[in-house]
Amino acid sequence: MPTRLFSFIGGETGPWRVAEMDVIVGEPLPAARRLEIASGSEIPSDPHAAWVLRGITSNERYVVHDEDRSQLVSKQQGLGRPEATYAALIPIRKGVAWWSLTQDERQSIFEEQSKHAKIGLQYFPELARRLHHCRDLSESEPFDFLTWFEYPPAHEAAFNKLVAELRATEEWKYVEREVDIRLVREKA
Repeated sequence: MPTRLFSFIGGETGPWRVAEMDVIVGEPLPAARRLEIASGSEIPSDPHAAWVLRGITSNERYVVHDEDRSQLVSKQQGLGRPEATYAALIPIRKGVAWWSLTQDERQSIFEEQSKHAKIGLQYFPELARRLHHCRDLSESEPFDFLTWFEYPPAHEAAFNKLVAELRATEEWKYVEREVDIRLVREKA
């Protein structure tokens, strides 16, 4: 059975070189030169790790229509494609105001006001992504979500457009911490 638990380890080792770490809002993460991704409960030991962010994969919680779900599944490419040597890890924490809303209120903001899934679907299959939920592990995790994206270098402008569109939505008014970590996969 595939694992649902992933750890993103920022430190001195790993196949991904950190090209940039930009604070969009809130507190930064300590600097890291490389990124290692581990799955399962065993986290590789890195005595120089600046940080470890953990999250689990889950069902698509804010995709409610079968049509949207089938479009998402059919258009999205898998991770690990050889040509997708660029990546982004975007950890996000939303504020108390977001979590005080009911599920229906959050769904309405996500789907009807922000049109989050509709925006994202425009950029598949060039971009691949996997969402990790952190609050399911513990409310003391530093972020609520970790979104991992992979894409070929030729699609970097499309990725930048995607995140700019999402950050301009109603939903992003609830974000109190976001760090945009850009990475390049290098051969060992």
